[in-house]
Amino acid sequence: MYRTNTCGELTIRNAGTNVTLCGWVQKSRDLGGMTFVDLRDRYGITQLVFNMEKDADLCGQARRLGREFVVMAEGKVRERSNKNPKMPTGEIEIEVTQLTILNRSELPPFTVEEETDGGEELRMKYRYLDLRRTSVKNNIILRHKVAQEVRKYMDSIGFIEVETPVLIKSTPEGARDFVVPSRMQPGTFYALPQSPQTLKQLLMVAGFDRYFQIVKCFRDEDLRADRQPEFTQIDCEMSFVERNDILDTFEGLAKYLFREVKGIEFKEPFKRISYHEAMELYGSDKPDLRFNMRFTDLTSLVKGFNFPVFDTSEYIGAICAEGCSGYTRKQLDELTEFVKRPQIGAKGMIYVKYGSDGIKSFADKFFSQEELGRWAAAVNAKQGDLILILAGGKKETLTALSELRLEMGTRLELRKKDIFVPLWVVDFPLLEWDKEEKRFFAMHHPFTSPKPEDILLMESDPGKVRANAYDLVINGVEIGGGSIRIHDATVQKLMFKVLGFTEEAANNQFGFLLNAFKYGAPPHGGIAFGFDRWVAMFGGQDSIRDFIAFPKNNSGRDVMLDTPSPISGKQLDELSLIIKTEN
Repeated sequence: MYRTNTCGELTIRNAGTNVTLCGWVQKSRDLGGMTFVDLRDRYGITQLVFNMEKDADLCGQARRLGREFVVMAEGKVRERSNKNPKMPTGEIEIEVTQLTILNRSELPPFTVEEETDGGEELRMKYRYLDLRRTSVKNNIILRHKVAQEVRKYMDSIGFIEVETPVLIKSTPEGARDFVVPSRMQPGTFYALPQSPQTLKQLLMVAGFDRYFQIVKCFRDEDLRADRQPEFTQIDCEMSFVERNDILDTFEGLAKYLFREVKGIEFKEPFKRISYHEAMELYGSDKPDLRFNMRFTDLTSLVKGFNFPVFDTSEYIGAICAEGCSGYTRKQLDELTEFVKRPQIGAKGMIYVKYGSDGIKSFADKFFSQEELGRWAAAVNAKQGDLILILAGGKKETLTALSELRLEMGTRLELRKKDIFVPLWVVDFPLLEWDKEEKRFFAMHHPFTSPKPEDILLMESDPGKVRANAYDLVINGVEIGGGSIRIHDATVQKLMFKVLGFTEEAANNQFGFLLNAFKYGAPPHGGIAFGFDRWVAMFGGQDSIRDFIAFPKNNSGRDVMLDTPSPISGKQLDELSLIIKTEN
């Protein structure tokens, strides 16, 4: 072997030992008669020392080393005179007796250190260099650890990991598919799976009553910090279960991961709230409960006082920011401009200060002190608090108020990275109406079961049907979601009918599943967790990119591999494809 030890394991107990280390040159320092080299590998950094008086040739060789040279160093471990308590190996150094250059390196395009001078796009282009940096390397190691703990837990409760195909049938419901043309059957296409949804249901029909898989999935959709065109799910399914069985099982997984990966123990059951409650109180189906600031509906309290903004609005909602009555006009103007941004869409903001000199608002020419006092009582405001109010259409105002709530949570430093508040959001709507296409779409997917008591509404009032669905939300992030599935062919056909499928179209796309249901499908349900999101949350980051070895950028490009890229005319001919070009 090239090495006897790694660059992260030697301590003062190894003093006097002859060792051989291999790694990359992080940096070198020439101090006249002595030269010091920091040698780095996956495990850490060890200082090498070269003495000009003892071996001038060897010291000269060390001085010619460049950054990122790959070297092998033989020598004796000795105690350092100037110890570095911040490094695990900071008490020792290696007095080198032989140095071998295993490979030379050109000058890297950025410094491979924690305080790097490389921008994100440059680091993504040279991702193999970026992965040498300790923080990025540790992110990938964290990902490995979480994956191993998932497998350990799932195996311990009787789940079987089954690999499902990557080339499957395209299903246009949901996000856009990535498609793969078939050479052997011209004009036909495979799709890359958005999830193994129908396949895991078929495994339930097959009798594999506890399935899971850490699986790659693909969606051709717009990207953001927590999305990639290819991502990883912890995909799970169970047979002979009801909703609470699923929630209890996977709450167990979540608690296990928190304990094993973060050392955090959750003794109480996770909070459960309905979709309706989440929207009314927080304006979001993934509320951040690290802080309170619930919404108060003031609509009936403030209408009818000849204040046009309120009298013409469908909904008037408020939040109470504790201790913020001292906000300056500049701060309040900033918040007003924040809610008026196009992506938020509010027309303005009304504020009420509850100060030591009473309750003040620019709307007080329409409302008396007594009436403003009723507002304060409604939102549980006390002296020193600030009430922020938005008005307009209900759906739009709830969304805008949700963004304002999160902004205040951030400004008041209430969204701390080291605090975790999980909850289950349940009873989502089964369907949502698309105004452009003038039809219903499945809010989750077409295989989600309606709540049994709502099945009678499927044809008479589909918009009121609740789904037997649930999401796990942690700190305002949807970590996972799932549902009890439809296992009865009659109900599944009804679902397709409500979604606007003809019988022929349903059979064409999902006949394989409907046929399977004819042969005894058990009651079943499942969930899929965003594995990348789990790891990023454990790593204290919002973006998932640094927890993926080779991610894509915001345009869906891999700037390292320079892809997507054109293919040759010969390949296009073999696939019977024609690329249209503009005249």
